[in-house]
Amino acid sequence: MAPSHFVSSAPLPSGRYLVFTDREQIALWRAQGHGVREIALRLARASSTISRELRRNAATRAGGFEYRATTAQWHADRAARRPKPAKLAVNAKLQRYVQERLAGVGIAPSGAPVRRPVVVPWTGRRHGRRQHRRWARAWSPEQIARRLARDFPDDEAMRISHEAIYQALYVQGRGALRRELTTCLRTGRALRVPRARSRGRGKHFVTPELLISQRPTEATDRAVPGHWEGDLILGLGSSAIGTLVERTTRFTLLLHLPRMAGHGPGVRVKNGPALAGHGAEAVRDAIARTIITLPAQLRRSLTWDQGVEMTQHARLRIDTGVAVYFCDPHSPWQRGTNENTNGLLRQYFPKGTDLSVHSADALAAVALALNARPRKTLGWRTPAEALDDVLRSAHTATVARTG
Repeated sequence: MAPSHFVSSAPLPSGRYLVFTDREQIALWRAQGHGVREIALRLARASSTISRELRRNAATRAGGFEYRATTAQWHADRAARRPKPAKLAVNAKLQRYVQERLAGVGIAPSGAPVRRPVVVPWTGRRHGRRQHRRWARAWSPEQIARRLARDFPDDEAMRISHEAIYQALYVQGRGALRRELTTCLRTGRALRVPRARSRGRGKHFVTPELLISQRPTEATDRAVPGHWEGDLILGLGSSAIGTLVERTTRFTLLLHLPRMAGHGPGVRVKNGPALAGHGAEAVRDAIARTIITLPAQLRRSLTWDQGVEMTQHARLRIDTGVAVYFCDPHSPWQRGTNENTNGLLRQYFPKGTDLSVHSADALAAVALALNARPRKTLGWRTPAEALDDVLRSAHTATVARTG
């Protein structure tokens, strides 16, 4: 406990924090029986600030409740002396080891340093994926931390956790490692992704029974038509076009997703609809409006990625009778037919263009052109011919059963 004659020698902090004179007033007014709210008003502080100060620094004696300004100031000064100096900032040998393995120059088998691309100037933001990245030895912080024990088994000073290395890179004021060395990490992120965000990547509306692993076998082997794959292709200004591809025949349908009224600059309604035109409700309506025109035998299932535009999949299933399944996260190859078709569609809808300028008739014309194109996988039939053959065989089978 602090001595009774203690007086703080620490420099005065900014007006954001309580100082010793504030704590003396709190102790005096508290002894006079004033409440937290009254003290807060007198000091022009929030009531939560005063209650927290009392709760942290009050001493209990014989069932009483006593607050001393000197004790509170002693705790505050002790806390102000933290954080401790970063280990990498005070250990030059450890700092050189970490930096060399994180950002050291690559060496060719001949022993010569490898020439590397011109690095994009550091701007404090993550570099674009299509720009050159820094070439380096690029050990991960965990690899560096684990290797230290093998390279220096008898030197306990040469120890550091991978978290401390990350903090030295990402947290300002920790020193030791320059911020631009984040470009040597595999991800190249200039900012750290919070754990809560990374854990939340799995969508809450995708339950285990809706995953692609639960999809019928007939859809996997393409033995039975009527199983579709869907996705959005995105353009400039958050414009989008929906695509549906039938797995067996490769027949393609395009969804017109026009922007909604109110899109553009102006005041947005909080928690309102997605005005760009590809929100959950708009996508659900577009799929239902398109797929309901097909015969029942061609409406068996739909496989989509885990995008938020499919949060209303349960309503879609009720409206259309189509079972909806979802790919695993970050697994676009599980919708390979759709991905291939999206690549073909980029001939008509290049990346970086505004897709909202295309009318429903224009999308229908593009779908017609694609469905009338011979495909090697169909024995050089067109998707339209393959679908027609499926419908004819289904009709023949129905007639035979009823006859």
